Amino acid sequence: MAIGSAGTAGGDRPELASGATWRVHGSGAPVTLVVHGLGATEGEARIPASGLRGTRVVLTLPGHGGAADPADGYWSYERVADDVLEAADQVGAERAVGVSLGAGALTRIAARNPVRFERLVLLLPAALDQPRGGEVTEVFDRLAAGVAAAAEDDGEWLRAIVGSGLPGDADVGHYVEQRAATLRRLGPALRTLPRQAPLDDSAELSAVASPALVIGAASDPLHDPSVAEGLAAVLPDARLEVFDSAAPMLDRRPELRKLLTGFLNDR
Repeated sequence: MAIGSAGTAGGDRPELASGATWRVHGSGAPVTLVVHGLGATEGEARIPASGLRGTRVVLTLPGHGGAADPADGYWSYERVADDVLEAADQVGAERAVGVSLGAGALTRIAARNPVRFERLVLLLPAALDQPRGGEVTEVFDRLAAGVAAAAEDDGEWLRAIVGSGLPGDADVGHYVEQRAATLRRLGPALRTLPRQAPLDDSAELSAVASPALVIGAASDPLHDPSVAEGLAAVLPDARLEVFDSAAPMLDRRPELRKLLTGFLNDR
């Protein structure tokens, strides 16, 4: 499907069979697909698209924002990657930006389709060929427990867990409330995805032709920076940037935007 028939900014959202949907912003070339992380709010999902030239297509995965909840058993890197690739093909995306889960899906696509995208940004990758570490998985287990308890405490514990992982000096506004509301739809994903990895072997990436920008965060409790370092090391043409931050999408947004636009706009 051509970009012109895939949807326009503010128009009806096209939808995949899984419930995934997207919004189109801007026009012209290049077409960049932006894929959010697990539990991202709608505003958070749009952050990596800010300032990019051409057409930005912001994907909304099932269970997020205005997308429908997925069928049972949906939450695997394989299923998410299938949706991301289908959306990319429908809108004719030449480039892609993925955050956390979105980065994992794009990593899986790149391993199997080394020339599918001409340029990749992999922001806060969560796993490569091993599941997340035990301490990170414990955080997700607490989030899942908070979701389970939300029916009785109206999400109070869940909001406390979400807020505890944020930089103390960041202006987060209503972010904690919005993210907690999103996570309440994602109990199965919180239990299963941290125990999975996008790839069986990182060597699968050795044939990827796309220049890639890999971005990590040194203090992020959910994204070990060693994953970003390992991913950049195995990609043939990768640049690594690591923020001294726990949540650069919240407290280092101007610098992050400069990195993304410099990598995607000036080439």
